[in-house]
Formats: sequence, structure tokens, C-alpha cells
Amino acid sequence: MPVADSPLFTPVTIGKLTLSGRLIKTATAETRATHDGFVTPELLQFYIPIAKGGTPLIITGNIYVGLDGKSAPRQVGADDDDKIPGLRQLADAVHAHGSKIFAQLNHCGRQVVPQFAGVSEAVSASAVKELVTGTLPRELSLREIQAIIANFGAAAARCKQAGFDGVQIHAANGYLMSQFLTPHTNRRTDRYGGSFDHRINMLRDVFREIRSRVGADFPVIIKMNGSDKLPLRHGLNTDELVRVAMVLQKDGADAIEVSVGHYESGMPMVHGTFARCLRNMVGGAMRYLPWVRRWGFRLFWPLFALLFDVLWPRREGFNLRYAQAFARELSIPVICVGGFLTRAAMEAALARGSCDLVSAGRAFIADPLLYRHIQHDEPGPRCVDCNACIGHLGVQPVDCYHPAVRAQKDAMLARLT
Repeated sequence: MPVADSPLFTPVTIGKLTLSGRLIKTATAETRATHDGFVTPELLQFYIPIAKGGTPLIITGNIYVGLDGKSAPRQVGADDDDKIPGLRQLADAVHAHGSKIFAQLNHCGRQVVPQFAGVSEAVSASAVKELVTGTLPRELSLREIQAIIANFGAAAARCKQAGFDGVQIHAANGYLMSQFLTPHTNRRTDRYGGSFDHRINMLRDVFREIRSRVGADFPVIIKMNGSDKLPLRHGLNTDELVRVAMVLQKDGADAIEVSVGHYESGMPMVHGTFARCLRNMVGGAMRYLPWVRRWGFRLFWPLFALLFDVLWPRREGFNLRYAQAFARELSIPVICVGGFLTRAAMEAALARGSCDLVSAGRAFIADPLLYRHIQHDEPGPRCVDCNACIGHLGVQPVDCYHPAVRAQKDAMLARLT
């Protein structure tokens, strides 16, 4: 399909921001900040090539809004005004090449190994143990909830001051906002738990606080699950999550990005093959798990890898069935993430009306010039969905760790500079 006829390269509006195309870079944890959360040249080096490739919108890896919500080492923070100069460097570096950039704001809640992340304890909506990590969080008090809400608002204001084009609230994948939405992780009986209307209050209050701090014209979008994928537990299904999105749209959200699953779900949020991923985890973040889980993973990761290969095989657009349910009910743009690699799959998703934009993470890690290459039908490094990059998160800087693909990428970037 010629570029002129492709829906992938037509403009789209998020709030009052117009993007030049409909393929964007989704959030991917970076492990490239300083240990106390400041932007580094190493972080800029990751994003500049993606901007040089003409990517219409880049969404950063999750940025913590307070130290209690930090999820991993070397994570970027927006928890204090001293972070603003570095965040401005990042925004300016992306803008210099014509791309837009949103900051993804997050609090990890119970999905953390405190020793690994360097935090004193885990907190959540309720004291429900995280089965993968073995972390038992402490239930947040009402006063602490109000402090977290204020932290989200202050972090968003700092990102706006630093020159970002918008922010994304991370309410997917089992992080704190998701923990408040999901009955399995929210057993509260106050205004933040119990009924549907109470469980959405945390996310709504965070959104309203951010909106009050950044104004009506600054894009605020939400990343949320299309399904919690929590069998034998009380997770949310697609209809319930669409209902959440409809409330957020009424509150003034500018777009919804659709993902899937919690940590406890396994690996439905990436798909592909998992031997490299789990082997890297065993030598990385899993070293900090409680000893029973640590040795269990060390002994049985090859079996887990075989099982995961069967459960979550490589497939493009694996969240489209969820995104389509959101697109039917919402008038704001719906973004679908989920294994996209090829122009054909992206164009088909848009042409069917399953979503308004597609987002990719691992594909941009393998090929930072992905947008340019797809737009001009040029060859480039192609992600093979080995998930080795996922296995290194929090331990090694985000990058492609498949030897053959990495060699192609390095050669390409050498020519670029």
C-alpha cells in the first residue's frame, strides 16, 4: 500500500496534540538513569535514535512519582524539582528531531522486590501477597493514599514544566493503579475499595489531580488492561475494564492504551519465546527473590520457558480483541500494544477499526528507526521476540540482547552517527 493510502501515516489527534502518524513507541523500562533517578547521557542515547527515525510519539519507561513507588534500580524519577533539568534535557533531545514525548507516571505498589529496588517496603491497596515475587505489601492508609495522589499531580506538573508533550498514567499490568481497580488485590471497605464505583476512585482521583495541575489543554492518557488474566482469582474482564475507560473518558482522559495482565498472570504481555528471557532473569532480578522462589526458578526455569512458549506464542496484535471492545464504546483514541512488528499487521489493525493507533516496544528496541523503515519500506533489524531484553530489565540497560539482531542494530546506528 502506498504511503499516501496507508492509515498508518495519517495524522491523529490526542487531546489538542496532533501526531503525524499512528505508530508510536510504547513505554519500556530503561535501566539507564542514575541510581537516584536522574536522567543520564546513556538514557538520551536510547531515545535520540528513535526520535531520529521520525517516530510520531515516544512514551517513556515508567517514571516513579515517589520513592515508595520505585520498581527497579536505575529508574527515572519525577519525585522532586531537582529532576526537572534532566527531564528537560530528555524532552529537548526528542523535540530536536521532530518527535513528541509523553512521560509515563507510575507507582509499582506490591509488584516489587524491595531489596532489589532499594525501597524499605511494598505498599498496596490491600495486604495481598504477590505470588511471583512473594512480596507481602502493607495496606496503604487513607493519608498515604492522599500523599500518592498529590505525588502524581506534582510529577505531572514537573514533566510539563520540563517540556513534555503529555503524560500517561500507568494503570495496567498489575501496578498500583491496577491494584486498586482489581478486586483480587483490593479488599478495602472504605471509599477506595469494595464496589466498582469505589475501586475506581483512586485512579479517578489521580487523574483529577493531574488535570488540575497541568490544565485542560495538556494531554493526559491512561494505560490499562484489556483483561487482568488472573484465572482462579477475582480479576477484571474486558467488559468491566471498558466500563472503567468510559468513566475516565467522561472525566476528560484524552486516550486509552490497551495492554493485558499482571505479574501473576505470567507473560501474556509480551509473547514469543522465553528461554533467553528467563535465563537472564535467573542471573538478574530473580537473585533478590526469597530463597524458595529463587531456587525454584533457578531449577525449573527451562520447564517454565517451554510452558510459556506454548501459552504465549509469537503473534502480532495479540491485544486487538481487547482494543476492539474499547474502540466500539469510546470516542477518544484507542492505542493497542501487543507484538506489532510489520506494516501489514499494523495497517490491518487500523483498517479494521480495532484501534486508532498501534504502539510497539520490543520492535523499537531492536530497530530504533522502525518508523522510518516501515514508512519507506526499507529493511532494518527485526525483533525476533526472544524476550532477552525483558529478562535484563532492572539489571542491564534496555537494549536488544539477541546477538544477531544486536549486531545489525549496532551496525545501523554506527552508520547513523
